[in-house]
Amino acid sequence: MKGIVIRSTGSWYTVGILKGERVERVECRIAGLFRIKGLNVKNTNPFAVGDEVEVEEDKGDYVITKLHERRNYIIRRSTKLSKQTHIIAANIDHAYVMATLIEPRTSTGFIDRFFVTAEAYAIPASVIFNKKDLLELDELDYVEQLMQLYRNLGYGAYLICASDEGDVPQLQELMQGKINLIAGHSGVGKSTLINALEPSLNLKTGEISRVHSKGMHTTTFAEMHELGGGGWIIDTPGIKELGIVDMEKEELSHYFPEMRDLLGACKYNGCLHDREPGCAVIAGVETGKIALTRYECYLQILNGEELEKEYD
Repeated sequence: MKGIVIRSTGSWYTVGILKGERVERVECRIAGLFRIKGLNVKNTNPFAVGDEVEVEEDKGDYVITKLHERRNYIIRRSTKLSKQTHIIAANIDHAYVMATLIEPRTSTGFIDRFFVTAEAYAIPASVIFNKKDLLELDELDYVEQLMQLYRNLGYGAYLICASDEGDVPQLQELMQGKINLIAGHSGVGKSTLINALEPSLNLKTGEISRVHSKGMHTTTFAEMHELGGGGWIIDTPGIKELGIVDMEKEELSHYFPEMRDLLGACKYNGCLHDREPGCAVIAGVETGKIALTRYECYLQILNGEELEKEYD
């Protein structure tokens, strides 16, 4: 039987199997074959939400026996085991990073790293700025500038209040019939938005810590939820940091659209756009064609630096 992983706890997996027009959920364990061979020793999770798998029944239990090839995935460095990686979700049609300017603060570096990861696997991506009702006029102006920056680069950008019913229909239409991923820090409103998109789910939402203005985790495991109008949405646990993995320095600039357009104009082949003379990317930064925040993020990733610890 062919199915799709819709929930992962690390040891047991909920797999959705299409039977007629309905999806039957079954709890599965992993066949011993996978435990012996291992799918990728660098990954903390052998299967991810969104994976297409084969399932067999064995003495009343369901067992995952085969993993179909992934067409894409979103991956990050494991926060607990820095040498290992964690696949957040696979086979995604559109990836959304949810961000807030305050309560909690999402840095542009986090957004940019998310977009770089999506670019690496050719996943269309957008940013959703939430909690517009909490923003002052100058903060609203700043968000509008960020949204214009990202739209000019080819990304979707939306400003919403997840609890405002009037802000939801535009996203419902965009997500219909697709497998959508929503990621971001704890407390940015992912579960609140998903409840608004599909009220029947009634997901648990949390309060913001008044002491630290940071979110408290309400989603423990990644899980796919079926949307009434067709399609799926993947809810993910809050991500503190988004470590970039499996990228060579020479290829990094290919995942910044504004740099990619200038690659053939550099004086030297193999230019890393750091301090080389005749670099078209550096010239683009100096003339304002490339945003300084984006270039600084590029240099951070290039030099293996982590994000600022603005969110612990």
